[in-house]
Amino acid sequence: MDRANLALASHLAQRGHPVRLVAHRVADELRALPNVRFIPVPKPAGAYLLGEPLLDAAGRLWALRTLAEGGEVVANGGNCTVPAVNWIHYVHGAYASEATGTPLRQLKAHVSQRYYRYTERRAVRRARLVIANSERTREDILQATGIPAGRVHVIYLGSDPHRFQPVSAQERKDARAALGWPESRRIALFVGALGDRRKGFDSLVSAWERLCAHELWDVDLKVVGDGPQREAWEHEVQARSLRGRIQFLGFRKDVPKLLAAGDLLVSPTRYEPYGLGVQEALCAGLPALVSRRAGVAERYPEALQELLLEDPDDVAELVRRLEGWRAREAELAPHVSELSGKLRAWTWERMAVELVELLERDRAR
Repeated sequence: MDRANLALASHLAQRGHPVRLVAHRVADELRALPNVRFIPVPKPAGAYLLGEPLLDAAGRLWALRTLAEGGEVVANGGNCTVPAVNWIHYVHGAYASEATGTPLRQLKAHVSQRYYRYTERRAVRRARLVIANSERTREDILQATGIPAGRVHVIYLGSDPHRFQPVSAQERKDARAALGWPESRRIALFVGALGDRRKGFDSLVSAWERLCAHELWDVDLKVVGDGPQREAWEHEVQARSLRGRIQFLGFRKDVPKLLAAGDLLVSPTRYEPYGLGVQEALCAGLPALVSRRAGVAERYPEALQELLLEDPDDVAELVRRLEGWRAREAELAPHVSELSGKLRAWTWERMAVELVELLERDRAR
């Protein structure tokens, strides 16, 4: 979400357009541009739930002013209710996260979900034009809000081909050496927050336990990400005697290096509007085993359908898919390479250009 918004704002600002950004924070590279004005909105106690009403109020104030001056306004989901453009990256009405932790944390999650669903439905119904990041997101929007189908358009998220690109065999070897990963083992990566069951990490751990029961399974799992459930999962992995086969790396800023050193990305997500992490892995030349429920799955060709998981709750299927990848790794490689090239060609700049052209066509009607 942040990366997509950054791409659009940068595209407009670098072409000399005055850009107003109403947000809790923005990237320093945007704030440094002379034609960008940042309108900061406080987030009391660092809580998004407390900051949302303030963001909506400030957004509506500046949106109405901008529209009156002949400008265009783009909001995200329920952040701001204005009769303009709504660019949606996540549909709260499509998935209810299972609250975990203390009773207070569960109560907060319940209140947040109800609030976000209400503001999302209100904002989307008010929007003149709605943009979704996948066909899956488009269908979720239509079901959650009931707005006419003709108002919702799909523009896929872009890519950064300079940051995420295939590496040579030597570069891969160097990346492994720098990370201290042995050349003799295959490495699978899971990238995602460990906060609830949405990313499907529970299914992946159960599948890994079954796979590691067979001595021929020569793949280790590296977990990239943090969250309130990380400590509990570390204890669970130890209790299942998987400590040597599953390693938690925590939050990392060197994801491109990790992808360069890996062999596979696994994302058995229960809900994913798009799946930018999966796309980045593919751009880096890695095969990615992902749930068919993710929007990015729409971009997989027929030759890679076996990397799509039908049911993220079906551990047996996940085991079969992982075993299938390991057995046919070499056969899948050229098809992964072809998809990688297509995804890298659809850059953030191309995405921004198409989005702006869509807005201009809509305004001209």
